[in-house]
Parts: sequence; structure tokens; C-alpha cells
Amino acid sequence: MSLRHALLGLLAEKPASGYELTQVFEASLQRFAWHARHSQIYPELNKLADEGLVTVVGSGARNRRTYGLTDDGRAELHRWLLSPPGAPSVRNESVLRMFLLTALPPDDAKAMLERFRSEGAHVEKVLAEIRSDDSPEAVLEFGQLAAEFGLRYFRMQQEWASWAIDQLEKATQTSPG
Repeated sequence: MSLRHALLGLLAEKPASGYELTQVFEASLQRFAWHARHSQIYPELNKLADEGLVTVVGSGARNRRTYGLTDDGRAELHRWLLSPPGAPSVRNESVLRMFLLTALPPDDAKAMLERFRSEGAHVEKVLAEIRSDDSPEAVLEFGQLAAEFGLRYFRMQQEWASWAIDQLEKATQTSPG
């Protein structure tokens, strides 16, 4: 995935300024899907405009520009969405910590797993609030399907952490010493 496609997707929903797009990244995308800084968004919007994929549809105070998706931008988003994703570039610090968990004493490992489970419960609660409208129309709104994915993912995280805690407790009960 690229920043350009994330921006095209957000602008497919409705026109927005760079500031508004930054807010969306900070509120949801950054935590769950794609990280982008304010300083990356504006140059990318300018590139998209130069390529004719977005256009300025309004301007306001302090040189604030509102961008909208062009037909070419919509076609590029459509092409990208239907193309197979490239090889994933995974950098998940939580999973790395789980991989290295055996380097900790059992009590510390258990505490870490409990924290991981608790974090999953917290994020699940946040996503449940986002996903609270289950009407057929709401499911098609931008982000609702992704919120449901997140709900299921973080439920799985909690289930896995509970399972891992059980496994750790069993292993420490049966190990000598």
C-alpha cells in the first residue's frame, strides 16, 4: 500500500483538506493500517494534483486547499484496489515481542501477555464504538468494514493472549525447578 492510495481512498469518500486528511490518519489509519506524517501528506497531495489524480475544489483562509478526486484518480484507486497486493512488509513490534517472549522470566512474560490482552480489549472497545451502527447502509460507509476487521482482530488478540497465558502457566507448573 502507498500513501497515495490511502489519500485517493479517503478523497473518494469526500473532498478534504490536507489538515482534515491528517486528522483521519491520526484518528484511525495510523494505528491500524498506515502511518503518515503531516509533512508527508502535503507533498503527496501536490504530486497527486500534478498527476491529475486530485484537484483543488476549494480554498480558504491561510492557503487552505480542499482536494477532490478526479475521474483519473478514481480510476487509479479502482485499479489499485483490484490489483493483487505486493509482498507484505511486516513490522509488528507486538508480534516480535511475542516471538522473543521466552527471554523473560515466566512472571514477566505473563505480565506482558496480560498487558497485550488488556490492550486488545481497550482497542476492541474503541472500535465497537466506531462500529456501533449495524444497519445495512452503515456497513457500506467508509471505514465500517475495516472497523469490523479490527474488532475481530483484537478479539483474536485477546483470545490468543489468554491461550498463551494458559500455556505459560502449564509449562511453568510442569517444568523442574
